[in-house]
Amino acid sequence: MSLGIMPIAVADAEGYRDWVAAPELPAGCLDLGSRGEPNLELLMELKPDLITGAYGFGLDPTPFMRIAALHMVPFYDGTEAPYRQAENESLKLGQKLGREVEAERLIQQTAATIAEARRRLALQAKHPLAVVSMFDDRHVRVYGKGSLLQDVLDLLDITNAWTGPTDSWGFAMMGIEELVAIGEARVVSLDPIPPHVKIRIEQSSLWANLPCVKAGNVVTIPPAWPFGGLASAARFASFLGQV
Repeated sequence: MSLGIMPIAVADAEGYRDWVAAPELPAGCLDLGSRGEPNLELLMELKPDLITGAYGFGLDPTPFMRIAALHMVPFYDGTEAPYRQAENESLKLGQKLGREVEAERLIQQTAATIAEARRRLALQAKHPLAVVSMFDDRHVRVYGKGSLLQDVLDLLDITNAWTGPTDSWGFAMMGIEELVAIGEARVVSLDPIPPHVKIRIEQSSLWANLPCVKAGNVVTIPPAWPFGGLASAARFASFLGQV
């Protein structure tokens, strides 16, 4: 979609709208079901020209190869930093789709968006911050080394308050109480937070007694997919530039 081509179908359309949000899926885009078990019969009926996806995480590409040409996106394979890899994968997809100019433009526009966010942030004190996703009232996912979000923080010249170890996807799962380690640093929470979880967090004394919460240093921003490409990077940078 960032290259100007609308997909006829995607897996987990509802999840995309909740967790990724933009670019917005076209109205006629069909839902193929879960990402782990997409509807191959429907996909075959659609007769796609190209199927693109991140394989190698439990999804066998063989059945898809029988339906159409397959373009594999090897995000987070450890060969490069996620932001650089997103640039390279955009160029590869642009070449395959005959959209080389659009791919170059996407790279330039993303860099310009991040540069503008950096300019905005330069006008204020750049205190360390931690970026998290909340799934329940006792655990939090915090993003750090090896994540796309860390790459964007580096480009924005912002220090990540979380310096602890992360997995191969660039995040760590931990108990909410462990956020005490970042002191009064700002916490940026990514939407969506399930409504029932939000209620329980607001009622949690554990949460209320964290130094960052007591200091009023918690903000929530709209969804920005932490494992995405350049569109996600630009969206994240834009939201940070506004908080």
